[in-house]
Amino acid sequence: MLFGQEHIDRYIETDGEVGYDWENGTSILLLTTTGAKSGEQRVAPLIFVQRDGVPAVIASKGGAPEPPAWFVNLEADPHVKVQIKDDVFTARARVATPQEKPAWWELAVQAWPAYADYQRKTDREIPVVILDRV
Repeated sequence: MLFGQEHIDRYIETDGEVGYDWENGTSILLLTTTGAKSGEQRVAPLIFVQRDGVPAVIASKGGAPEPPAWFVNLEADPHVKVQIKDDVFTARARVATPQEKPAWWELAVQAWPAYADYQRKTDREIPVVILDRV
């Protein structure tokens, strides 16, 4: 099972042939954000779900009280790069609205049931981040 920088490197080298399919039938995309403090490009391999060809990721950080660094980065600059297999595109990241979130959350929990556990572990509302292609 791939994790961290090795996962990112293998995904990029193989256009997702290695690294797209992950644990328990989930799929991985690469999300590149601009560091809120550093201004440097940061790449995160993340489980994602799709509706009508639009991908979304979950800012869970395993139910930690604070959001993941990639989420802090996109709050500062929502312009991101996304790679799904060999499809690399720019997107604008946004948090799902209260009306949108239930359907997305249900999809996410179906893909990775631990998301429901993560939400129970924290007082923070875990955001669903929609990645709208630009």
